[in-house]
Parts: sequence; structure tokens; C-alpha cells
Amino acid sequence: MGNLLAKDEKMTLFDEMMKKAASADGFLAALDQSGGSTPKALKAYGVPDDKFVAGEESMYDMVHEMRTRMITSPAFSGEKVIGAILFENTMDREIEGLPTGQYLWEKKGVVPFIKCDKGLAEEKDGVQLMKPIPGLDELLKKSVSKNMFGTKMRSVIKTANIDGIKAIVDQQFEVGKQIIEAGLCPILEPEVDITSPEKEKIEDILKEELMKGLDALSDTENVMIKLSLPTKVNLYKELIDHPRCVRVVALSGGYSREEANEILAKQEGMIASFSRAMLEGLSYEQSQEDFDKTIAATIDSIYKASKAP
Repeated sequence: MGNLLAKDEKMTLFDEMMKKAASADGFLAALDQSGGSTPKALKAYGVPDDKFVAGEESMYDMVHEMRTRMITSPAFSGEKVIGAILFENTMDREIEGLPTGQYLWEKKGVVPFIKCDKGLAEEKDGVQLMKPIPGLDELLKKSVSKNMFGTKMRSVIKTANIDGIKAIVDQQFEVGKQIIEAGLCPILEPEVDITSPEKEKIEDILKEELMKGLDALSDTENVMIKLSLPTKVNLYKELIDHPRCVRVVALSGGYSREEANEILAKQEGMIASFSRAMLEGLSYEQSQEDFDKTIAATIDSIYKASKAP
């Protein structure tokens, strides 16, 4: 298939992926650590310092080797992993001779997403908006040509400042509409800082603003939303049930995998989209057998929490 799909065939592929993203049991694996967070991820994985230089090609080679090891592990499949979020460097590389996104879908049955933001702006009004995204149109065109299904973009809320939260939500939906227009499904990610003393109040305001954003979408505009695990059980059920919301997924956001799974299991209809929690217990030095056993147990635990209650 690759880049040779006709427009109607590409729509069919998108529809197949949409069906899986919207209704399959499972969770999203967030494998989108980019330049800034990659050294920390490699350190957590146990890669020796002399194996790469931060910010240089050797670092990206090493992180692709780590992701390839995860993705090609037998347990990493569409049976329990609905989708995987990549960053651009990973999308541009290959696994076993196929572009990463194509490998995920054709060989694993996993829906591919691309991280499209360029990091966070300085804090203002208790939030960090996304920095401007130069070249977004070009990235979206490339992503469509590589048969990606969707995108993900992150901003952060730290205090219960209504103006700041409105600005975050407005920006997420504004860029989200640009992504929809390009033929992709956006994951909007207005993360709530779980250490904020105002976390519960932030979440109440955020939910109301997200509902307004969803209500303003047309019948052909659909989004996914990625949120911090809420303090109030089932706070986001109304978002989950909204006809314009494909799926609500949860980030682990600083919780251990065990804590995150425990909170997630109480949220009806919310599924995981864990990043750091996916790496817990995995190590560069592990034998392939131990690595496969560990990632299988991780996937199983996150899958079970995403299916509950």
C-alpha cells in the first residue's frame, strides 16, 4: 500500500482504523518521547551513557532500537494494544523493512498516531500552552502519506485559572480542526498537573470547557481526548459519551503503573495511553526472553485496567 493508495482507498483505511480506535478493547501505547525527554527515557531503560550522545543521531538510533524491541515483541499486538503514538523521527524510520506506521498496522494490527506539537510555552495564567507549530501542514501531509491515523498534542494546566483553561481548550480545538481538515484524527491533550493542590477544581472547569468545544464541532469533526486520571471517579463520563468524542484516554502523568491502573480501573469507558508506565520493568540489559515476559505482563495489566469496570 504505502503511498500508492487512491483517495477512496485511503478513506477505507482511515475508516478501518477509526473503527478500531473507537470500539476495540485495549489501550494506546505512548511511544512518543521526543528530543527533550528521550535521554531520561533511555536512562530509565538502562542504556549506558557511552552508547549515545544526547541530541545527536546516536540517541535517536538507540531510542528507535528500544521502540523496535517493544513493538516487535510478541505481546505487542492489536489484540490488546489499540494504537501507538510515535514521534516524527520514529515515523520516518523503518521496522523490519517497513515504515514504522505501516509495520504497526499491517503486521501488528495497531493504529499509528504521530506526536505533532513542538513543546510547551512559558507558563501564563496558570497554564502552559503549546508553542507555535511551524511546518504543521507539511507534517500532516507527510503523516497522511505514511498512512498515520491521528495526531497527539500536549499542553499543561497547573492552576484553576478559568482564563488559562479556556485558552488551553481553545488552542487544542483550533489546531485539532486543522488536523481534521488534513484527514487525520487529533488527540487533544490538555494535561492536568497531578501535583496541583487545585487538581479537582481544575478538572471540573476543564470538563465544562471540553464539553463546549465538543458541542461546537460539526457532525463530520471527531476528536479523541487524552486527560490526566481524574480525582472524581467517572468525572469524564459525559465526554466519553459525547457523539463527537471517539475515545477518552488517560495519561499516567507521574503515577506509578500500579497506581495509574488502580485509578483507571474505576473509570467507566476510559482507557490508558501510558508512556513512562509502559517502560517500567523493561531494561536494556534484559535477555529477550525476560524482556518479552516483562512487556507481556505490563500490557496485560494495562489492558485489564482499561477494560474495567
